[in-house]
Amino acid sequence: MTRKQRRATFIFVSLGILGIAAGLVLYALSDSVTFFYSPSDVAERGVEPGERIRLGGLVEMGSLQKLGDANVRFNVTDFVETISVTHRGVLPDLFREGQGVVAEGAIQQDGTFTADKVLAKHDENYMPPEVADALKRTGNWQGEGAEASHAETYGQGSYP
Repeated sequence: MTRKQRRATFIFVSLGILGIAAGLVLYALSDSVTFFYSPSDVAERGVEPGERIRLGGLVEMGSLQKLGDANVRFNVTDFVETISVTHRGVLPDLFREGQGVVAEGAIQQDGTFTADKVLAKHDENYMPPEVADALKRTGNWQGEGAEASHAETYGQGSYP
């Protein structure tokens, strides 16, 4: 084998090993690449209790309960599945029922979600793309051209 052939062989073998390593890393991280899971995704995936995830969806209307001592409970829904969320701490200023929310925490043994961080959308026109996609998949998308009555019901219309 000439020097040029050895160099080409070394380069191709190195690229092959690098490609295999990159593929294995991407495969191992495929479950955690998603920014968040919708309640339907959590139900389908069968998330283990104690596993840390991000849960995203809309805060269900009428579900917000202030339990005292800075504890709150609310439901996150994608209109197919709903998960009860508990949180201890101050909620973001823009947090309200009918709004998009992403909660970071873990599923408990009883199926509730305990959040240690809650993120709300930052203005009235913003909705995380993943929430919008989940709503489109379930047929509950209320974007442009949506009926006013449903948009007002879920807080996507005008604000007082």
